[in-house]
Amino acid sequence: MRVFLAGATGAIGRPLLRQLIDRGHQVTATTRSAEKAEQLGSVGAIPVVLDGLDGAAVAKAVAQARPDAVVHQMTALAGRPDLKHFDRWFAATNALRTMGTDNLLAAAGAAGVECLVAQSFTGWNNIREGEPVKTEDDPSDPRPAKAQVESLAALRHLEHAVTEAPLRGIVLRFGAFYGSGASEDMIELVRKRMFPILGSGAGVWSWIHVDDAAAATVAALEHGRRGIYNIADDEPAKVSDWLPYFADAVGAPRPLRLPAWLGRILAGQAAVQWMNEGRGASNAKARRELGLQLKFPTWREGFRCGLPGSAPMAEKRLNAAA
Repeated sequence: MRVFLAGATGAIGRPLLRQLIDRGHQVTATTRSAEKAEQLGSVGAIPVVLDGLDGAAVAKAVAQARPDAVVHQMTALAGRPDLKHFDRWFAATNALRTMGTDNLLAAAGAAGVECLVAQSFTGWNNIREGEPVKTEDDPSDPRPAKAQVESLAALRHLEHAVTEAPLRGIVLRFGAFYGSGASEDMIELVRKRMFPILGSGAGVWSWIHVDDAAAATVAALEHGRRGIYNIADDEPAKVSDWLPYFADAVGAPRPLRLPAWLGRILAGQAAVQWMNEGRGASNAKARRELGLQLKFPTWREGFRCGLPGSAPMAEKRLNAAA
C-alpha cells in the first residue's frame, strides 16, 4: 500500500516506519523538523515536513502522496511527565488529537483514502469502577481528575471522529508505552527515587512495548476492521507489582512509598487516582481479530530485555558479581 504516516519520528513512529518499509509498503512520512526529514529519507521513506495543525498544508501533502491509507501517530509531548498539570503537559498533543485529527480526516476524504488508523490510549481514562480489566466496550471515566478533563475530551473526540468517518476508521487504544524513545525519562526518575508508589498502588496498568505497538498498527492497517482495539500486553498489573520490578530491571533502589494525601500535594489527584484506582485493558479482541503477536508478551520480559540499554537482569547480576 501507499501509506501516509503522520508523526513518523516519535516513539511509535520510528519502529512503525521501519516495519512498514520491511513489509513492502511505500511510505510518505511526516515530521515537523527539517533535520529529522533527512533521517526519514535515509531509511527509505518519502519525507515531508508538516505541521499537523495546518489544515491546508495537510490537505496538500495527502493529495500529493495519493495514499491508500493514513496512519495518525502525531503527538507533541515535551519534557518530563507532569501528571499534576496533566492537561497543560498534553496541550499540544490534545490539539493534534482534535484539530490534527480533523485535518487528516478531511484530507483523507478529499483524496479518496480507504483507511485511517489512529493512536488513542487505554489507562487512566478507563472507568474506575467494576472489573480491574476493561474491554473496548467499557466506557471511559465519567469523573476524571480535574487536571485530565481536556485530555479525556480530546481522546473522545479522536475516537468518535475516526470511527464515524466514511472510511475504514480504526482506533488503537495503546497501553502505557515503554522501550526506546518512551522510557528514558521514567528510568531517570525511578533511579533517582522520584517515582514513588502513592497510596496502596492497587491501581492496574497495562503496558505495551513500542515495537509491539508498531506491529499491531501494521496488522490493523493490513486487515483490521472499522472500530476500536485495545493494544496491550497479556498481563495487566498493579502498580505495587510492576513498579518495584521496573526499578530492579534498571538497577534502581526500591521505589519509595508515600501516603495518598501526600501524593495529592506532590503529584496531584490524577497521579493518585491512576496509581490506586486505575483499570487495565484486555487484548482479547486484538488477538482474535488482528492476530496480535507480541515480542514481549508481558512487562516482565519487556522490562528485563526491552528497555533502552537493557540486558537481562540475570546477566547484569552476573556481571556485577564478576
